[in-house]
Amino acid sequence: MRRRHRRLQGNPDLDITAFLNLMIILVPVLLLGMVFTQVRMIELDFPGMPAGEAPEPEAFQLEVVLTPSGMEVADSERGLIRAFPNADGQDFDGVQSLLAQIKQRMPEKRDLILRVAPSVDYQTLVTTMDHVRSRPAVVVASKVEAELFPDVSLADAPEGYEVQLAEQGGQP
Repeated sequence: MRRRHRRLQGNPDLDITAFLNLMIILVPVLLLGMVFTQVRMIELDFPGMPAGEAPEPEAFQLEVVLTPSGMEVADSERGLIRAFPNADGQDFDGVQSLLAQIKQRMPEKRDLILRVAPSVDYQTLVTTMDHVRSRPAVVVASKVEAELFPDVSLADAPEGYEVQLAEQGGQP
């Protein structure tokens, strides 16, 4: 009996067209998706001074007190500058414009203490921090973020503290 030997056939060409089509679509979609998944971080400092160091007597320490009843802008030594009661929501733009006026008078000042009541929700805290750090401005026909007080320190508001119902204080 005679044996038939199979002839060795060459490997057929691989058809990778479907794989290449998938890569042509998948790579740009993944690259575009990376832009939208960036994580934002907010750097915080905690108020206080190193041990053994005394504060300057004439130091202007700006504070923003954030409670569910509203916001107040104050100097920690001299008292209330202006109150923004919460009538129909927090007045972020009013606080931002007041801080812009203070920044014009003291351009070298960069720090601010944000005192937050425990009952304030996280989104309100972050929105307040965004508004006290910078404000929109137009420079040479371009909209940019102008710096207000980027060095924000967090502290607790006094327990049971409520913003006055009537706006108090004067212009800075």
